[in-house]
Amino acid sequence: MVAFKFLLALSLALLVSAAVAQTREPRLTQGQQCRFQRISGAQPSLRLQSEGGITELWDERQEQFQCAGIVAMRSTIRPNGLSLPNYHPSPRLVYIERGQGLISIMAPGCAETFQVHRSQRTIERTEASEQQERGSVRDLHQKVHRIRQGDIVAIPSGAAHWCYNDGSEDLVAVSINDVNHLSNQLDQKFRAFYLAGGVPRSGQQEQQARQTFHNIFRAFDADLLSEAFNVPQETIRRMQSEEEERGLIVMARERMRFVRPDEEEGEQEQRERQMDNGLEETLCAMKFRTNVESRREADIFSRQAGRVNVVDRNKLPILKYMDLSAEKGNLYANALVSPDWSMTGHTIVYVTRGDAQIQVVDHNGQALMNDRVNQGEMFVVPQYYTSTARAGNNGFEWVAFKTTGSPMRSPLAGYTSVIRAMPLQVITNSYQISPNQAQALKMNRAARVSCCLREGGDLRCLCC
Repeated sequence: MVAFKFLLALSLALLVSAAVAQTREPRLTQGQQCRFQRISGAQPSLRLQSEGGITELWDERQEQFQCAGIVAMRSTIRPNGLSLPNYHPSPRLVYIERGQGLISIMAPGCAETFQVHRSQRTIERTEASEQQERGSVRDLHQKVHRIRQGDIVAIPSGAAHWCYNDGSEDLVAVSINDVNHLSNQLDQKFRAFYLAGGVPRSGQQEQQARQTFHNIFRAFDADLLSEAFNVPQETIRRMQSEEEERGLIVMARERMRFVRPDEEEGEQEQRERQMDNGLEETLCAMKFRTNVESRREADIFSRQAGRVNVVDRNKLPILKYMDLSAEKGNLYANALVSPDWSMTGHTIVYVTRGDAQIQVVDHNGQALMNDRVNQGEMFVVPQYYTSTARAGNNGFEWVAFKTTGSPMRSPLAGYTSVIRAMPLQVITNSYQISPNQAQALKMNRAARVSCCLREGGDLRCLCC
């Protein structure tokens, strides 16, 4: 009996230990083992036409996207178009490729107002605007952010959000969803839970789209929702109506305006308040966006080759919780990115302009990719796989999403490379070359590199 109790206790202990280990280090599924023979640039495979724009998705069943554990999409919102409120179970990182607009990312428990303390400033209103304000219904809402071309926007998992194009041209946003993130405890299938709208009719693709986008109000009992919101059932029926002809992006009936603080003043005073009280950012006051187009803010710069702007957890602290990061690169014509590998995560590359010859090599010494990629294509460079790129005659621009909040790369050539870090005797014996050849291999490229690195930046050597 004692032996039986001991064995039972031991079995339970082993079971608990295995469960804890699995919780801390979740295993990849068979589809995420990164076992493939080929990587190539891909275009979106699913296109959903809505009243106010277009939603495109890359095929999440492709091996390279399953390896990275991400689902990629591109949204085009027409002027005066509204991308309907929705949320998703995995964190999303967005790059604004073109246009401008407004976005609100609603965090639970945060106040409905964003107050800006305007010391020694007066707010002037005309008599007409005061009369209009007195006659209107008071509206309180969470903060609305201005977004523009070159912005990186971080959307946490489970946070409802909407986006409105108040500009004069299409707003194009490219994003990745990290379905392998620990916050997603469902499965690796991408889902978006919509608070309005419905899937547009799109022939054979309609069924696949309905498995991805859902209006969560549709299946609820109308009486229950009417009581929960304390509104008539007619209002609830309007909420439950999918209006399939309108889709996921709709046209606003009139131009929308929102209570929105001046961004520059608001962010400056927010920084001043943080310096005064010494408190860290809370979720309600945390920044959700930053811009990667500024040459002055470049983390890596070469007069002959180009520049790279990195957005990591140091520049955008919310990425610490999402464990994602991004970079925006610009290579001049025929410039070369030195071969390197990522030490901390997968890299998902989207081409925004120009073209480049890309090479990716795996641990077997096999070239998984040796192709030219063009604008609008996306491909994955798995973690630890070595890659390089040479820009075409028109240059090469890209945005790269990374499945880590602290990106770190190890270059093979250049003054920060592993080759330069090796002693000459190690190089001569490894490659069976003379000391002079080893010296040239170690130092020749480093003397021609001119770049500027910032603390916390993603280490990469740009060569001309």
